[in-house]
Amino acid sequence: MNDLDLTTGGTVRPITRWGTPVMHGRTRPVTVFDDELHTLLRDMFATMAAAEGVGLAATQVGVDLAVFVYDCLDDDEKRHIGVVCNPVVTLPEGRDRRLESADEGCLSFPGAWAPLSRPDTATCTGQDASGRDVRVLGTGMLSRCLQHETDHLNGTVFGDRLPGRIRKKLDAQHEKMAERYPLDWPVSPRRPLQVTAAAE
Repeated sequence: MNDLDLTTGGTVRPITRWGTPVMHGRTRPVTVFDDELHTLLRDMFATMAAAEGVGLAATQVGVDLAVFVYDCLDDDEKRHIGVVCNPVVTLPEGRDRRLESADEGCLSFPGAWAPLSRPDTATCTGQDASGRDVRVLGTGMLSRCLQHETDHLNGTVFGDRLPGRIRKKLDAQHEKMAERYPLDWPVSPRRPLQVTAAAE
């Protein structure tokens, strides 16, 4: 089974929100690489595409399994698509460690973005959808994606990494945009932004 074979034929599922217990606990390792896993992965790819995301962890569709999918550009604008089961991220240290600050968002906390510094490169190892060993080297947005999704599988949301003042701004932004996102989003589409007419 090629990971790219799993990018079509899935069913869009509701995205699980922050605060749901599955989002804040460690996941079970993937030990069986069967049709049940492949159905989950197809659904995850479909859900990620419907939500216009670049990565999606199993916890974000309510499944406590250590796997994520991604469809993301790297620093050279090269597109990377794949699956990582049981991911382990290795980050550069010492002189090789360079932090990059960029706005980060999360499909499980839709409508809100905040600046977060992360290392600009990351190496993620694990297994593909068939259980074969994989190693993904990420730069730029792909580096951020690998770190973000692996965090999810360890029970960490990116808001946990923000200082209190920034986290409060993120929470306020999410509350302001919440009415645009139905509880079953992206099964139901995002609602249009309501524009209030200025008083004359």
